[in-house]
Order: sequence, then structure tokens, then C-alpha cells
Amino acid sequence: MQPSPVAEVARPPLTRRLARLMTWFGGSRRWWGLGFFTALIAALTEPLMPALVKPLLDRGFTRGQLALWIVPVAMILLFAVRGLAQFISQYALARIANEGMQRLRRMLFQKLLAAELALFSRQSASTLSNTVVYEVQTGGMLLVQALLGLSRDGLTLIALLFYLLYLNWKLTLIVGVLVPGVGWIMKVLSKRLYHLTRLGQIATDELAYVVEENVLAHRVVRLHNAEASQTDRFERLSHSLNRLAVKSTIASAAMTPLTQLLAAVALSVVVVIALWQSNEQGLTVGGFVAYIAAMLMLIAPIRRLADMANPITRGLAALERGLELVDSVGAEPQGRYEAQRAEGRIELRKVRVNYRGEDEARALDDVDLTIDPGETVAFVGPSGSGKTTLVNLLPRFVLPSAGQVLLDGHDIGQWQLKSLRAQFAMVSQDVVMLNDTLAANVALGAEIDRDRVDECVAAANLTVHVDSLPNGIDTVLGHNATQLSGGQRQRLAIARALYKNAPILLLDEATSALDTESERLVQEALQRLMQGRTTLIVAHRLSTIQHADRIVVMDHGRIAEQGSHAQLMALDGLYARLQNLAVRGAQPGQDPTL
Repeated sequence: MQPSPVAEVARPPLTRRLARLMTWFGGSRRWWGLGFFTALIAALTEPLMPALVKPLLDRGFTRGQLALWIVPVAMILLFAVRGLAQFISQYALARIANEGMQRLRRMLFQKLLAAELALFSRQSASTLSNTVVYEVQTGGMLLVQALLGLSRDGLTLIALLFYLLYLNWKLTLIVGVLVPGVGWIMKVLSKRLYHLTRLGQIATDELAYVVEENVLAHRVVRLHNAEASQTDRFERLSHSLNRLAVKSTIASAAMTPLTQLLAAVALSVVVVIALWQSNEQGLTVGGFVAYIAAMLMLIAPIRRLADMANPITRGLAALERGLELVDSVGAEPQGRYEAQRAEGRIELRKVRVNYRGEDEARALDDVDLTIDPGETVAFVGPSGSGKTTLVNLLPRFVLPSAGQVLLDGHDIGQWQLKSLRAQFAMVSQDVVMLNDTLAANVALGAEIDRDRVDECVAAANLTVHVDSLPNGIDTVLGHNATQLSGGQRQRLAIARALYKNAPILLLDEATSALDTESERLVQEALQRLMQGRTTLIVAHRLSTIQHADRIVVMDHGRIAEQGSHAQLMALDGLYARLQNLAVRGAQPGQDPTL
């Protein structure tokens, strides 16, 4: 997939865009003041260099003129002052940059934690992490370094121009030719750079996504011998990114020779006129050399100022991407109702869920269901019948397109999200663990009580394994706890649910893909977990389903049947047909799977 073209949209003026960044990079006024004050001191020392040389050339090196011997000492002091001022200025702006990046990263991360769930289906994990970490880091450093350069070189340029005006204002007017020329070059090339930078961001995201996919799917790729095709895919995107980088380098590199050419033309004209003035109007050698030296000193800050277009453009593009995330990502909608601990009564009234358009097949279609506190309800049915969608409605991981979902008589849209989700514990087929200690994973989101962690681990049938770990419950599990077996990960998820001690339990295929021994241990742990809780089970295993208080059979987003195992078997409907097929397909001694 090639990088998508970036639409040309009207952008606010540069000053307004930079001003908005001051929200995060404003920093302390003390640091900004110190940074620019010391930059000003460093800039003022620049014209003093040729000014110190002028009396030496005009008066000669005759011995006995004690005042002239002060010049070398003054030069040493001048360089010392300039060096110290530049150091303080750079340190102050570095403080501002790093503190600003920290504030912006914190804001973006908090945005992600509270973002509407649709964001995570629109953007990949690599894109979001790239924006929060890399783009902010790169953009902040580039922009603040550019501001440091602008302040230093801009003030140096002004100081030198004033000195040139003092020496010879007529000659200095020629230098004014540089200003519109350099401004036009920077405007044209910076616009080109901005467009290329945005294209480069998209290409980088797509390349990072390919790497992310192949890291996550490394076993599948190797099993199907797909290394060559994935390498080709990577190479195509890498080549596209390389072309954009080359174009960006060309646009950036063109600024320096063009501005230097303008400066050389102006300098040549100045030299010719200065030589003529020295012959006709008696311009002193010291005055001539001081003027030419100051003129030559102008070239370096002009060249650096021209080069600033590149880091400013790249820095703005990177930071504005983060700001777009701040602006475009809305928080999950929520209400204000709170409860310490719910009773666990759940009601669905004419609930409908459409994942796409109204004309698409509905994931749930006018579902009516009531679950009493403490009741265990199992949901079964063919794949795609809406079981998981129904369970995900309750913690508002899915929003209903129509109808109402109520918990304890209150629409879940009226609940404060933190309070609502505190009422649920979930154990699913896809267990997610953080790269932290086992204790931190069990107590996720709560303070770690070590005794309670041990109790939950024991209740989840994990004590023997935890005791074998090098640091017990303080062992770091690594990336998604992949060093644990599937059954151990499931039991660790059960220990987490036990620790949370929520009144409502959601089990979504919690025993799927487990061997017989692992399933037995998980089932024992689940029985402890389900005690005294309202429990919703999505499962295929007959042993999990048949002991439920009620079984709800789903088909094409609707409730086809509901009742106990015996009632549904006597009804001889969809459930009975699924059950009979499962029993006939099971191996001797194997738990039938619907």
C-alpha cells in the first residue's frame, strides 16, 4: 500500500501555529527570559570582534600605545562572555523543550487512555505510538533548536547590521537586497518541505505497521513460508519512504547554495564600492577591513537562518500531528451516575447494533433480555450470532445503535464510565498481560496487597507455578506473559478477576483452545470465581454451559431460544441440534464442543 496523498488544506499563519504550541512549550517565563537574554548578549558580542580589530589597523602596531594592548585581553574576555552566554541560552531552551515534550506526551497518552474506542479501529498501534513518542520527541527538539538558532542568528544579524550602518550606511543599504530574496526562497521551499514531511509521516507509519504485523504474526509468516512476500512488501514501502526522503533532502539542500549565491553577489558589489570609496573618499584601512569582516560575518547567520526552514517545517509537521490527535480524538461519552457496588440486574430492551450502515446485517437485532442478580447465563449459537457483541455492550466496549442497556435500572449511558466498568470483571480468550510483575498484573489498576495476591493466585490454581518462578509474584512476566502457557495465562486472568472482586463476571470463551488438564484447572478456578456473582458466559464447552441457570441461544443477532439445558433439549430446537452435532463429533472421553 502506497502512502496516501496529503490533501492541501489552508493552514493558519506560521506565527499563529507557533503561538498555539506555547500551551505546552511556554514553560517558565524565567527560562524563556533567560534564554533570550543570554542569546542577545551572545549576539551583541559579534560586532565587537571587527570593532576591536579596527583600532589596531588604523593606529598601527607601534610600541608604546598601551591602549592597543588591551585589545587581546578584551578578545579573550569577549569570547568567554559569548561562550558562557551561548551555553546558558542553549541550556534554558533545552529545559523548555524537554518539559514541553513531557507535557504534550502526557496529554496525548491521557487522550489515548480516554479516547473513543473507534480510534483504535481507525489507526494502528504503531501509528499511535509513533505519534505519541517519536513525532513529539523529534518535533519538539527540532522546533526548539530552530528557535534557539533563530534567536541567536536573528539577533546576531541585527547587531551586525546596526554596526554596518554605523560604519557606512550607504553600503549597508545594499545588504537589504538579500532580505526579500532569502524570504522568497524560504517561503517556496518550506511549503514543499511541509508537504513532503507529511507524506513521509504516512509512509513511515505504513512501514512501521508492516514491521508490527510481522512481529505479531511471526509464527504464521514462517509456517506459510511467507518471508519472501513480506520482504517484498517491506521493500516497496521502504523504497517509497526513501524517495520521499531524497526529495525532502533536495528541497532542503537547495536553500543553502541559493542564499549563499545572493550573499556572494551582495558582498561582491559591496567590496567594489568600498574599494572605490577608499580611493575617492579616504576610507581608512581599519574601517574597510572592519566593514568587510562584519559583512563576511553576516553570511554565516544568513545561511543558518535559511537552513532553519527545514527543522521548523519538520518540527511543526511532527508536532501538529500530535495536536491533530488532541483535536480530533473525542473522549468516550459518559454520564454522571455512580454506584459503589451494583446489585447486578441487567436489562436489554430492543437493543440493536449495526457495525456499519443501517442496510448491513445487524450484529444484534431487537434483543430483549433480563438477567437477575446472581444469575449465571450462558450464551451459545453459531459463529457471528452476536454473543460476544452482547457481552461487550455491558462495559460499553460496543455502543447500541438503538434500544437500551440498563444496569440496576440505570441506562449504562448515564453511568460514569469508571464506576460502570468497576462493576465488571472479564476473562476472555485473548488474555492481555502487561510487561510488569505478576503481582502488578493481578492487581491491575489497584494497590498491590501481597497477601491478597497470594490468595487469588491460589484460588486460580497457580500457586505451584508461581512458587517455581525465580522471584515469585515479583517476577516480571515479559511481553504479554508469553513465557507462560495458555492455561497459565488464563488462570492468571482469573486471578486478576478475583482480585478485582466485581459483582458481574463476563466470561468470553475463557476455556477455548486449552488441553484437558489445563481446562480442568481453569474450570475449577472459574467455579470459585463465579460464586455470588452475576455471570454471563460465552462458551462452546458443554461442561461450562449445562450447569448455567439459563442458556440463551443466539442466531443472526436474535434470541432464538432460552431456558435450562433440560428445557432446551426437550424443545428439540436449534440448541438440541447443536448439542447432538457436538456429541457425535466428540472423541471418546472428550468434552463436546458446540
